[in-house]
Order: sequence, then structure tokens, then C-alpha cells
Amino acid sequence: MGLLRATSTIGGLTLISRILGMVRDMLVARFLGAGLASDAFLIAWRLPNLFRALFAEGAFAAVFVPMFNRTMAEGDRDAPGSGKAAAVAFAGQILSILFPVLVLFTGLMMVLAAPVVWAMTGGFPDGGPAKFDLAVTLTRITFPYLALISLVSLLGGILNSLDRFWVNAAAPVLLNLCMIGAVLFFRGATPIETAHTQAIAVTVSGVLQLLWLTWACRRAGVVLRLQRPRLSPQVRRLLSLIGPAALGAGAIQFNLLISTSLAARFLPQGAVSYLYYADRLNQLPLGLIGIGVGTAILPALSRQIGSGNEQAASHTQNRAMELALFLALPAAVALCLSATPLIRGLLQHGAFTANDTIGAAGALAAFALGVPAYVLIKVLTPGFYARQDTKTPVRVAVFSMLFNLVGNLTLIWPFGHVGVAISTAIAAWVNVLVLYWLLHRRDQLRMDARFRGKALRIILASAIMGAALLLLNPLVDPYMAGSVTQRIIALGLLCGIGGLVYGAAALIVRAYSISELRGALRRAPKAS
Repeated sequence: MGLLRATSTIGGLTLISRILGMVRDMLVARFLGAGLASDAFLIAWRLPNLFRALFAEGAFAAVFVPMFNRTMAEGDRDAPGSGKAAAVAFAGQILSILFPVLVLFTGLMMVLAAPVVWAMTGGFPDGGPAKFDLAVTLTRITFPYLALISLVSLLGGILNSLDRFWVNAAAPVLLNLCMIGAVLFFRGATPIETAHTQAIAVTVSGVLQLLWLTWACRRAGVVLRLQRPRLSPQVRRLLSLIGPAALGAGAIQFNLLISTSLAARFLPQGAVSYLYYADRLNQLPLGLIGIGVGTAILPALSRQIGSGNEQAASHTQNRAMELALFLALPAAVALCLSATPLIRGLLQHGAFTANDTIGAAGALAAFALGVPAYVLIKVLTPGFYARQDTKTPVRVAVFSMLFNLVGNLTLIWPFGHVGVAISTAIAAWVNVLVLYWLLHRRDQLRMDARFRGKALRIILASAIMGAALLLLNPLVDPYMAGSVTQRIIALGLLCGIGGLVYGAAALIVRAYSISELRGALRRAPKAS
């Protein structure tokens, strides 16, 4: 499957998931607001959500997919058609190790929920014992999701390797449907009761996602069975790589965890919720673009590098960076310049007040400064993972996390939660610059002439769109707090006109042509 087609498949399904996720967040904001119940639930949701991002969208796939592909290719060389069986046997070995470890780890974390939550929040100095106890209870309810989504990631990696990207990309839809159903049909009379139903929905969604992926694997002729755990050389290799890969792929998520913990400890009630809602909008382009492109190029890079075709691998990453920048930069400009009307139109309703809009919009504008960096990290790290180098990204990630921690502690006092978001964005850019510098120094990636020319044109087109949004914001903002119809029309005009201006500007300055979008990335370069 070509890069653009695979990215479109993953991105399209992720778009559906993210739209449902936004509907979910709008409902949660309406019934939970940005107070005690909201902060407690979001802390409880942060750790399993962190592992979801690490495993389902990061570390496990980054390590497992290249090894699965390599096993399949080596088997086919020995006897045509035997590669898939060998690769499935390898996946079965991984399952037999992964399953008992996940059960034990999840059980331990549920028992230790109280000290874990205290370590993250300092006991919620702003909310007292009631808020802390609620967060502990909700954490115990949501934590089984960690084990379930890790098993989902194993099955999803198999399907991605078989070029069935859509099945795995569709799984998060079930999470959002469960949480939407919970808040619509099973919410309680109070925000605290509603927070409980949301926590239960998280774990139920994990069960449904696992059943969905299991069914899809059976349809693809893949059946994994638990067996006696055996540390084969391949399993040892994967286990040695998975830890570093988790840190390397999850730098953004770890930075957000640090930021959330500091906000819970040092900032007034509501700061955790402001950062969460802002990050949800900020993560939209990452989910649509970064994860889509990164997932799509990893199998191709693994094959190209495995065959020794470094030139093709460099071409693939250049085109991936080009596509990522073309889509991510205008998203960053829009989220930064139109943060207030977007937050007001989407979330300001019910328990979510005008003051909450101001708080969340400030965080969104700051987070948005790092959108291109968040996306490029997902594009650059496969260049290391495809070469089975997980140590380098983890060193870069640790440096980025330390940089973020220092930035948080420096900026949180003068700028509050907005300073936390600024620090996170800067840390992401530091991560990108170091990753690219290392690949460039090793002669594994160089920006080609086409990318450099396109990047300048993309920046110009994005600037033109930004000017249009600045003129449009004051015209649509008064309608963002109106009726549902007024909000939909105002949001549609803001996003639609912004998109049309960017598209027209991109064509005029030749950032991309229609023919390039249709054909240039349709087929990934073949290894020679």
C-alpha cells in the first residue's frame, strides 16, 4: 500500500475517532465542567491513556512491526508462503510472555493506586481528601484498560504488517462510542457519579477493542494461542528493545504526564482540566497526521533498510516529512490564532463556563506552537526503529523530558498552566531537532531540494491563511456561545473558510499541486 493511500486510510478512520472523541469531550465538559470531578477523572485516565499512546500508537508497534516483517520475509526466502506462519508463531511467543506480565502489573498498579495517584498529584492540595479519594477509586476502575489495550496493540501490529491498517485504526472508535454512550445514557445525577460511569466505560471499551481485533485477526487467518512462556532469541530481542522504545516514542506523552502532575500540585483547581481539553484539540492533528504517516512508513522503511536501499529510505522519509508539514503547519496556525472561538464553540456549555474557555484557550494556543514538532517526531522516530535502534530515541526523549521539566518549573510560576503548555511545545521542538541532527550526521536522512522548496511554500501558504483567520475570528466569536445551530454554522465557517484559503494559497504558491497529491506518494519507492 502506498504512503499516501495508507496514511489516508489511517488518517480517515482516525478522523472519525477524533470527531467522536471531540463529541465525547463536549459532553464530558458539559456535565463535569472543569472542577473536582473532572480533575479527578482526568488524573485517573492519564496513566492508562499514557500506556495506550505508548503501546497502541508507539513503542510496541515500533519494535514489533519491523521484527514481524523481517521474520515473514526471512521465512518466505527459505520456502515461499512459510513466512506468515513463522511470523505468527513469533507473535504467539510474544503473547505468552506479554499476557501474564500484563495481568500481574495491572493487578499491582490497582493495589498501589493510592500511592501512584499521590505521586502524580501530591494529594491534590487544592481539593483535599475527597478529591484524592475519588481519583484513587477512578484509577482502580480504569487501570484494566492498560492490559487490554496492550493486547490490542499486539494484534494491531500483526494486521498493520499484513497491510490491513484500517482495522487497527478503527479500534479507538469503540472507546469513544463507549464513553459517549455512558455519558448520554448512564450518567449520574452529580458530576461525581458521571465520572464513575466514564471510568467504567473506559475499561468496557478495552474489552470491545480486544474482541474486535481478535475477530479481524481470525478473518486474516491469524490465530494466537497461549502457550508455555519461552524466552527465545527473538523474544529476548523484542523485550530488550521495548523499554527504550517506550521512552523514545512516548516523549510527548511523558511530557504531558509531567505537566499534568505539576498542574495538580501547584495550580488552582481546574488547571488539570484546562490542559486536558486544550491537549485534546492539540492532539487532533497528531492523530490524523503524525500517527497515520508514522504507521504507514514503518513497514516500508523496514523493507527498504533491510534490503540495503538507504536512498529509497531517505526518499520515503523526505516525502513523509513533506506531507506531515503540509498538513500540520496550517493546523498549528489555526489552533493558535483561533483558540478562543474554537474552545468557546466546542466546549462552553453547561458546567463549562466562559472563564473555563479563557483558561483552556490560553493552553491551546501555547500547545499549538508545537504541533508540527509533535507530528515530525512520529515521522522521524521510525528511521531509528526500522534500523532496530531504540537506544538513540530514548536518549533524545530523556533529554527532552528533562528539558521540559526545567521549562515547566521555570514557566509555571509567571504564566501558570499556559507556561506548562509553552514548555511542552518547546521540548517537542528540541526533540525533533536532535532526532533530525542525529539521522543527518549518520547520513541516514538529508533534506532534499524538493523538501526545502516545499517547506518555504507551505510556510507562506500557512501565513496567508493565518491572516484570514485573524480577520474572521471577531466576526464568528459572538456566535460561538449561541444555540447549537449557531455554533455549528460559526465553526463551519471558521474551519471551512480557513481551509479554503489555505488550499487556494497552497496552489497559488505551488506548495502542492493536485497532481502531486494524487500521484507523487501513491507508491512507496521499491527496494532494489
